[in-house]
Parts: sequence; C-alpha cells; structure tokens
Amino acid sequence: MAVAAALTALVAVLGMVAVLGSCGRRRTPSASDFLVASRGVTPAWNASAISSEYISAAAFLGTAGMVLAYGADVLWLPIAAAAGYVLLLAFVTAPLRRSGAYTISDFAEWRLGSRGVRHIVSACVCFIGWFYLLPQFQGAGVTLRVLTGAPVWAGWAVVVAVVLAVVLSGGMRSITVVQGVQYWVKLVAVAVPAVALLSIWHLDGGDNPTADRLPVFDRVTTVRVQAEVAVRVTSDTVVTVRGVLDGTRHNGAEVWLPAARHVIGEGSTLVFPAGVPVPHAERLPLQDGHTWAMPFGRDGGHPLFATYSALLGVLLGTMGLPHILMRFYTDRCGRAARRTAALVPVLLSLFYVFPALYGALGRLYTPDLLMTGDTDATILMLPQRLAPGVAGALLTGLVAAGAFAAFISTSCGIVVAIAGTFSQCLWRGGVGAFRVGALLALAVPLVLVTRIGPLGAAGLVTLALTVSACSLCPLLVLGIWWRRLTPAGAGAGLVAGGGLAVAAGVAWLLGGPWTGWPATLLAQPAMVIVPIGVAVTVTVSLLTRSHIPRGADRAMARLHLPEEIVTR
Repeated sequence: MAVAAALTALVAVLGMVAVLGSCGRRRTPSASDFLVASRGVTPAWNASAISSEYISAAAFLGTAGMVLAYGADVLWLPIAAAAGYVLLLAFVTAPLRRSGAYTISDFAEWRLGSRGVRHIVSACVCFIGWFYLLPQFQGAGVTLRVLTGAPVWAGWAVVVAVVLAVVLSGGMRSITVVQGVQYWVKLVAVAVPAVALLSIWHLDGGDNPTADRLPVFDRVTTVRVQAEVAVRVTSDTVVTVRGVLDGTRHNGAEVWLPAARHVIGEGSTLVFPAGVPVPHAERLPLQDGHTWAMPFGRDGGHPLFATYSALLGVLLGTMGLPHILMRFYTDRCGRAARRTAALVPVLLSLFYVFPALYGALGRLYTPDLLMTGDTDATILMLPQRLAPGVAGALLTGLVAAGAFAAFISTSCGIVVAIAGTFSQCLWRGGVGAFRVGALLALAVPLVLVTRIGPLGAAGLVTLALTVSACSLCPLLVLGIWWRRLTPAGAGAGLVAGGGLAVAAGVAWLLGGPWTGWPATLLAQPAMVIVPIGVAVTVTVSLLTRSHIPRGADRAMARLHLPEEIVTR
C-alpha cells in the first residue's frame, strides 16, 4: 500500500510540474525569458521560488537524518542556512540587481572588464552546481529505493528527465512558476505528517527522544544492509545473521556479537533481540547517549574546528550560490530584490521547524537507520512505523510528494544557472546555447554520483556551500564594496580559494578513507581556505593597483546609488 501511495505521489508531482511549467511558458520564448524571466517576478513570488530552490534534498531528507544521528548538533546548520540570507540581504542583493547582469559571470566581466576572470567565475559556477546536484540525485535514488524497492538509478533518471523537460521548454520563466508553487507543496508535505506523527507519539505515551541514553531496539528487529558498512557495537549480544559478517558467511545461524567494531557485507540481514542498544555506523560516530544532544558531538577528532568551519562555509556559501543569486536578477529593481531577500529567511524558518521533529521521533521509531547509516530515509520510513496501514500509506505518499518536489525544484534552478553560464560565456547567449548548456549541466554529476557511494545529503550540500564560500563569496563582496579590486587580484583569489576547495571536495568524495586532521580539513575546509582566498585577492590587488579598471568609479556608483538617480 505504501508503494502505491509513493508512486501515486510521484505521478502527481510530475503532473503538477508539467501543468505549472506549461502555464509559465510563452509560445515564443526569448533569451530573457530563459535566463531571468524577463525581470518581471514579484518579491513574494520570487521569495517562494528561492525558498523552494533552497529546500533541497539536504533540507528535506538530510536535516531529519542528521538530527536522528546527532541531535542538537545539526540545528546550527538550518539556522546558518537561514542566517546566510541576512548577510545576502545586507551586502549583495540590491547592488547585484542594479548591475543589470544576467549571471555572476556577466557581473564579473562588467565590474572588472576581464574575460579571463569571467571564465574562472564560470568554472566556479559549474563546480558549485555540480556538487549541489549530487545530493539531489542521491536523495531521489534513496526515496525510490526506500518506498518502492526500485534501484537507485531509477531516481536519478526521474530527476534528469523531469528537469530537462521543464528547463528546455521554458527556462527561468517556467521554473519560477513551478518553484513558487512547490514551496507551499513542500511545506504542507512536511508539516501535515509531522503534526500527525507527533500526535500519535503523544497518544502512544512514547518515551522522551532526547533522553540521556543510547537508542535501543524496542522489539525484535530485522535489519537489512544495502551496502557494506562498518559498525561499532557497544554491548555484547547474540544476533541471527544471514550474509557476510566480519568476512565470514552465515546462513541464518545465531552469532555472538561482542562489543567491538564489525563489518557487515552488502545485502546481509541481521535480526536483533529487543532491548539491545543500536550499533552505529562508523560514519555516525555516536558512542555515548549524552553526546546526542551536544553541539560538537559529531566529529570525534576535532569537533570544535569542524563545527565552526562548517558554520562559516554555510553562512558565506549562501552568499555565493549561483542558482540563488540568479533569482535576484529576475526582480524588477534593487528595492524589489531587497524585499525578496528579506522574505526568504521567514519562509525557510517556517519550514525548518518540521525536519527536527522527524529526527527526534526517528530516534525512537527508526533507530535501525543508525546502524545502516541510511539516516536520510528517516522522514520516509516514520509514517509506516508509527501508523501502519492506510493512514501511514497516505502520510508516506504526502512525504514522497514533498521529497520529489524538493529534488526537482532545486535541480531545475541549478541547471538554469549552469546552462545560463555556459550559454553566456561560451556561445554569447541564445536559446539553443542555453539548451546545450542544460544537457552538459546534468551530464557531469550523473557520472560522478555512480562513484561516490552512499553519503549524507547534508554533507554533500555543505561541500557545495564550502566551494561557494571560498570562491564566489569573496569576489562578490569585494567586487561590490571595494573599489580597488583588480582583475589580477580577483582571478588569483578565485584560483586559490576555489581551486583548493574543489580539490578538497574531490579528495573527500573519491579518496580516503581519511582519519585525524586530514579527514577534518577535507570534509570542512572553509575555516582555512576562506582566509587564504581573501588574503590572496587583497594582496594581489594591492600589488597591481595600477590596473584598477577604468570604469570602477562608474560601476560603484551604479551598484550603490538608487536606480532612478543612475538612469537619469
């Protein structure tokens, strides 16, 4: 029944996307329609679209999964995500809109007069977009696998097909209509089941999910491991194993499992007795019950550095996300862009209340996910665990609809940003060039997602935000507020900051396993790389002060004076 509900929800989301996309499509679309929706989007509608774009796989699935594993540790992530828009409002939105550029690459060339800097910015936009698409593909694959048993590639195929259909047909004008509605769809899809499940938990007299203890199996529980996983068992127990455990194959025999590290093979099934503490996957380093509610409990080696580095990356990274910044070009003027940015934190805060509830309830009702490491499935599995039958199936369908709306909405925005950059940088605009860019935008992450293995959506999004914080954020802030920025300084800073961040991200995804300081620095490098990027930009600009662009004063006036004064 849950499978039928999930498939029905998927069909409903796809139908809604098709109808809304056709409503926003013009019979003869122009390049301005594809790139910036002809600059005619109202602040309220644009804020809904931006919020929908930002509520990605990490927000919908990843936040609940991380709360399940780490408790209060994860709460600073959504707070930082919303707070990043305060910085965006204060330093970037209105001046960026007044520049009149179509993309960040256009802004860089307009402000600095350098085609070389434009090409470097375009490369940074592509890497950020590609990293950001990875969790959307993974989230779609996990959702279809958990709800229907389909292979993970089926979820990737659905996202690619729908995104191409929407983006290639109408560009920014179509996805603005789709995303504006999808924000409210996602809010309802996450809020209604959350309230229902919270009511069931209360009526059931459930335990306190934040209690100072390790989560335990409350009944005899069968756990199937999808991929090989190393777990840390904290209490001696006897389990029934069918599959490979510590390199030995078992066919349903009872096995003594001492408190130690154990490796479970792909496709193995373990049956745990009631009352046994749940083993934890090694990539979820929770060892003591009390650490679940501690803000620095996630990283066993260097938790304080990792937390502040991730916080810095999320805060500054929001200011440089190309698919978010591109939306402000669709506003009618700088004042409208500022109003849009002011509304976004309100809408995001309203949404982020609910994933935390799912994570807390998951600690009681889906603790087995801590063992498999598949914590992103928390929000998908809870309805059936708390309300088996028709009610749970309906709630599962609603959650599935919101999840796919999240994947599709965010993916559309990212593809438009990358495609716009490709078309403007390589082919100097045009609808045909935009469509080719959209195909290229999806090709790279689709290849990469097959090689990275199961990683959490929140961690993957943090990686994209870190690259943004180390590259485009310094360029935007200095380009808008510092007259003495030079093309050489901007280029050197982008290469140093963006290059190091991309290298760290690739090493973290494809290398390893890493331990100690290398693991911490590769996973959360913003605290080190952001200062390096800014220092290189400022130092090289001061050394090449004779090459300040001739139009710097005029550009600064346009960025900071009201439109009515500049256009006189």
